[in-house]
Parts: sequence; structure tokens; C-alpha cells
Amino acid sequence: MKVIFLKDVENVAREGDIKEVKDGYARNFLFRGRLAMEATPANQKALEKKLKEIQEREKKRFSDAQTYAADIKKTVVNISKKAGETGRLYGAVTPQDIVDALKALGVELEKKNLEMKEPLKDLGTHEIKVHLYKDVRTSFTVNVNAQAE
Repeated sequence: MKVIFLKDVENVAREGDIKEVKDGYARNFLFRGRLAMEATPANQKALEKKLKEIQEREKKRFSDAQTYAADIKKTVVNISKKAGETGRLYGAVTPQDIVDALKALGVELEKKNLEMKEPLKDLGTHEIKVHLYKDVRTSFTVNVNAQAE
């Protein structure tokens, strides 16, 4: 069944996209959640009028994300954790620890935006990559220091 997406559905489609999806998925999830509507000729004509508005909104989101990325790039986060004499941490610095430290600095991010394969387990300076929006990526620095005992 062809549907027109009325809202962004993560890992499926963006608002305004027309896609072929399975009938059950459309009826049981997309239509009930008002995330999409059937792609009839009348609905497609209505979508053409709305597309310009959607494109303007996307441009604004993209420019806002670029501005936010420039602010984040300047950010340096300092985190103190207990560590052994070799420089290995007792435990790790998780994405949630980093998000909490960023929040204390006034930067709002979700941990799903951080591109970390595994938690930080060593002292030192680490570069953390961030995916903010579509093609907007940036990075910032995290300094992991030994906690004074």
C-alpha cells in the first residue's frame, strides 16, 4: 500500500515522503498513530501544496543544527573518575555520563546522538563525534581526569 507520511517515522521515512509499505503496518500502526495517510490522487495533490512548507521547515532545522554544531564544537567536557596507576578507570565513562556533564554546561543532547562504539575506559583526552541532524555532524572534546582521593 502506498502511503504519504505526515510525520517523521524513525528509520522508515520523513514527513512528506511517499512510500510503499505493508498493508498491516499501514493500517495498524501508521494510520492509527496519524503518522501517515493513504496515497490517493486527492491526497497527493494536497501534499504538493504542503511540500513547500515542509521544505522551508527542513531548511530551518538544518541551519539551526549547523549553528548548534558550531557551538558544540567549542565545548570541552571535564569528567573525573577513579583510576588505577596505569591510567585505566575503575568502571567507565558512559554516554549518559557525558550527556549529564554537557547538560551541566548548558548543552542539550541525547545519548543516541553520540557516536560512541564503547564507553571510555582510559584517562586522557577523547574526541566524541555527534550526529545532530541528517548530514550535520560535529565533535567535541572530553577530558577524563583521575579523581582526587
